[in-house]
Amino acid sequence: MAAGAKATLQGGFESREMAERVLAGIAGDAAMGRAGLPPNPRGAPTLGALAPDFLERRKQSHSAGAEDVSRWNLHLKPHFGHLKPHEVGHAAIRAFIEAMLTKSKPLNSGTVRILVSLLSVLYTDLVERGITPTNPCQSLPRATRRLMRPSYDPRTTPFIEKLDDVRRIYLDLTEPLNVAYAIGALGGLRTGEVFALKWAHVDLTTRRMHLRESVKGPLKDKDSRVVPILDGLLPILKEWKLRSGGEGLIIPPMRRDGETINKHTPGKYLRATLERLHLSRPGLGWYEATRHTFASQWVLNGGSIEELKEMLGHYSVVMTERYAHLKPDLFAPKAYGTIPLDLRAGSPVPMSLGKTLASVAEK
Repeated sequence: MAAGAKATLQGGFESREMAERVLAGIAGDAAMGRAGLPPNPRGAPTLGALAPDFLERRKQSHSAGAEDVSRWNLHLKPHFGHLKPHEVGHAAIRAFIEAMLTKSKPLNSGTVRILVSLLSVLYTDLVERGITPTNPCQSLPRATRRLMRPSYDPRTTPFIEKLDDVRRIYLDLTEPLNVAYAIGALGGLRTGEVFALKWAHVDLTTRRMHLRESVKGPLKDKDSRVVPILDGLLPILKEWKLRSGGEGLIIPPMRRDGETINKHTPGKYLRATLERLHLSRPGLGWYEATRHTFASQWVLNGGSIEELKEMLGHYSVVMTERYAHLKPDLFAPKAYGTIPLDLRAGSPVPMSLGKTLASVAEK
């Protein structure tokens, strides 16, 4: 209890008395739980009292921890801080979403989705600690989830549609950016994950990449994940390992023309490549040409959406389906010959008759 008390007191309570009262409530609920009795909701602390300790631990373990503190204080705390864990249900969460979307300076649906996700992570922590039995953010009604649906159409997000163009881009880029592109386009890694990947975490024998960190620190979605090395990527990594020495970072920072090549610069070089290959389109950047392209090509070529979810490191398959955005104009070649009709076949309409039809139309 002493260690837990210290951590809680550092969480930002207004007074020592309040912190001790919260700890007493938690200890009492734990004792009732060991005795097989339900916790006493009247004695439960509010979310405003419980959140600081959670946020402090999240800052130390998650790259977005500092941002989450601001999100809680600015948006979530005013709506939920005065409530006890058992007092938040689907109706309260829907009311919060509607308030965020309709206030004088409304938030976009993506930001609201992030806020609800943070609330869900808080509740997951409370459930694991035995403070509350359920997470009200789970199994939200479909009508509520629709409020957070992105306003953009994922199918309009560009990606490299032809595999031969993926090869052309790789061949046009210079080292080591071509290797970084191959890892992203054939492994689905985020840009920060590519530039933080070490040879020690790549096993060319078992053909696995063990992702443990990003350039900013911990991975975005999970503690770590394993990504298979596909047939197209394996020879590239083998050759690059021999040429680069196979130690440290796979894509080491380097200077070229007075500029450091790192995770912030590949988009500049990719844009030049896309222009040379006549592949440039609005919205098509490094992320779309690598991670988005990998997800879409995986599904286009018959890959499992569940396997794709694990490789991309998503918590929910819903997010994965947004990445695997198959455009409506991407059909198999045979589909274009389904109706075998050539309107130009046969004798063309005589010019004189064409003029006659035109004159009739004018009248």
